[in-house]
Amino acid sequence: MVEGFAARGWAKFAYEAGVAHWAAAARNVALTRIADPAHKAEWLECEGTWFIGVATLPNGPDGAVDGGAALNGAGYAAARALYGDLTLHAGQVSVVYPGYPRPRRGESEAAFAYRMRRDAAHVDGLLAVGDTRARMLKERHAYILGLPLSEASAEASPLVVWEGSHEIMRAAFSKALHGIAPQDWGEVDLTEIYKVARRDVFARCPRVPVPARPGEATLIHRLAVHGVAPWGEGAEASTDGRMIAYFRPEFNGNGPDWVNAP
Repeated sequence: MVEGFAARGWAKFAYEAGVAHWAAAARNVALTRIADPAHKAEWLECEGTWFIGVATLPNGPDGAVDGGAALNGAGYAAARALYGDLTLHAGQVSVVYPGYPRPRRGESEAAFAYRMRRDAAHVDGLLAVGDTRARMLKERHAYILGLPLSEASAEASPLVVWEGSHEIMRAAFSKALHGIAPQDWGEVDLTEIYKVARRDVFARCPRVPVPARPGEATLIHRLAVHGVAPWGEGAEASTDGRMIAYFRPEFNGNGPDWVNAP
């Protein structure tokens, strides 16, 4: 077990030359995708201040990208030790630019206020479904591994995590899903229990910014509440913005691991 991960719900791993080499190669291929008009049309949001970049990175199932070795380092090794050797999907490349956040397309005033006030804090995998935007478990991620691809100052919209929030969310979801077959969890409306548990998180858990640079890695528990801070006054980043690649492999099958695994 990674020291402190079970209690905090996140861990940061120190600079490694091999991870920095991978990040440089990933950055080169990511920039090509980010510049593609189709990718821009799909993923450039918040009035040009956030490129969401889901499934943007053209990597192999081991994380390898053209011009670089397979993904390596202590962060990825820790994730594999905890959750097994899961196949990596095409990575998300999240890029934030000066001025973030601005409203997303179709975002209500209340939703934008939440983005500003609470860093758009969320638990991954709970997607907004239908006209009512009911929160349902549609993606059963095992973990979230963040790998910075560009240099940026600590104030440049860092990842933020509510420390210890994963256990509050675990308890809430365990109660809501009790007695329901795990294969049917994706059809349960979790909206209200999610909102109540999130308020509890904000009241009880410290908000921790987690800035990082290329060569470092951040491992986040799948149930941890996390988000992206606004671009701070005086923040600096490369001309390509604050770039982070995220891998969120899913558990194999539709068993109870999403709630029960470490």
